[in-house]
Amino acid sequence: MTTLPASTTNKRLDGKVAIITGGASGIGASTAKHFWKNGAKVIIADIQDNLGQKLVQEFYSNNIVYFHCDVSKEEDVRDLVDYTISKYGRLDIMYNNAGVMDRLGGSILDSTREDVDRVLRVNLYGSFFGAKHAARVMVPQKQGCILFTCSVCTLIAGIATHPYTMSKHAILGMAKNLSAELKQYGIRVNCISPSGVFSGMAPGLSGASGVLMADDVARAALYLASDDANFVNGHNLVLDGGSSAKNFSMALAFN
Repeated sequence: MTTLPASTTNKRLDGKVAIITGGASGIGASTAKHFWKNGAKVIIADIQDNLGQKLVQEFYSNNIVYFHCDVSKEEDVRDLVDYTISKYGRLDIMYNNAGVMDRLGGSILDSTREDVDRVLRVNLYGSFFGAKHAARVMVPQKQGCILFTCSVCTLIAGIATHPYTMSKHAILGMAKNLSAELKQYGIRVNCISPSGVFSGMAPGLSGASGVLMADDVARAALYLASDDANFVNGHNLVLDGGSSAKNFSMALAFN
């Protein structure tokens, strides 16, 4: 069994309680490690039970646990939040990270009702349920942080399928709306929009140079969840190395 040492200094989330959905692999697993090392008590929520349990065992700590949760089912998300409150007495950070893709590409003519339903149930409805039940316990606390994994497809067209793009645009709109509603209760709501991440959702990026890593996204989540970002609200933090700032079609035309 590998024991990961917790940092003894500069714990940016010391004493905070965090839920990370989709926390058993990829961005979620990296974020769980960064949050725990920075003093947070972490609940990893996922449907990948074997991966989730294995990840928790690496820490050998009472301050990180696994909870089976299908975010497309509101009752699962409700139970997840209730479990967190019963175990730790509070919830400070809700990171709605769980997500799926329907396929890597394709025309709207290739999309099916089943594709749309599956992506929206997990990505959008799951994020909505997570935010709703986090707010249920954060509002009485008068503080909290709600995060969403969004996507650079909210800025650049044509890089993802229509169901996936729809879900991420909807999440961004919901986050902005929530930031306006919940700020009166001391709750901050923000998004992280990465480009292609070397993780389980984008295995084809393995070995590529200059690729965004799951740890890069985790560090962004750590910043937004910490008190360092105490005046950041309603923001979409884009992690794309500046690609969305450049019009590649114009550059090609000039060349």
